[in-house]
Amino acid sequence: MSPKLQKASALAVAASIFTIVVSAGGSGAAAQNRFSAPAIQEPVPQINAQAVATPLPAATPGKEPQAVEATPVSANDTPDTLAELVAAQTQPAELSSELRCLAGAIYFEAKSESLAGRLAVGRVIVARSKSGRFPSSYCGVVYQPAQFSFVRGRAMPAVPTESKAWKEAVAIAQIAHENSWSSPVEGALFFHAAYVSPEWRLRRLGRIDNHVFYR
Repeated sequence: MSPKLQKASALAVAASIFTIVVSAGGSGAAAQNRFSAPAIQEPVPQINAQAVATPLPAATPGKEPQAVEATPVSANDTPDTLAELVAAQTQPAELSSELRCLAGAIYFEAKSESLAGRLAVGRVIVARSKSGRFPSSYCGVVYQPAQFSFVRGRAMPAVPTESKAWKEAVAIAQIAHENSWSSPVEGALFFHAAYVSPEWRLRRLGRIDNHVFYR
């Protein structure tokens, strides 16, 4: 429950108690496809009460990531929507190699999808890096063979870094890394295009835009 709802609930309870006294007299696959199917509404994501400054995962050999400092969100300034949180992110002058890998995957895999859809993709990469079942760095996850179709020879295509889509990808990468907004399919380690049916024996968590996510 957000701080605003908690305060409103507490005031309502206090008012009820006062009335009673007077009356008595005293709440995510081989990630490798691009998609274009219609979106299906999933549960509305909720912002975490406190931003978490999570250390970046271990980088691949020879690529030492720079530390990323989370921007705390005070109780009085908590964004009400993911769009507001994205808009509130500061664009860093220089990205660490790890955040660049994460933002690049979000950009190329889901730049045409909703903010929630892009966040869900980013959170899959973060979850994989922490799972012990995949490489322990964002770059390691993204460049793992046969996972993302946009990767060619362990490299991504050139990115138009002045575009709105890239800046939003960077903002969402920061949010996904800091875990400052919950994805409707939080905990997903796999996803596939909505237009295919691979019949995986995995727990289906839901669909957002053109991805179906699994645990």
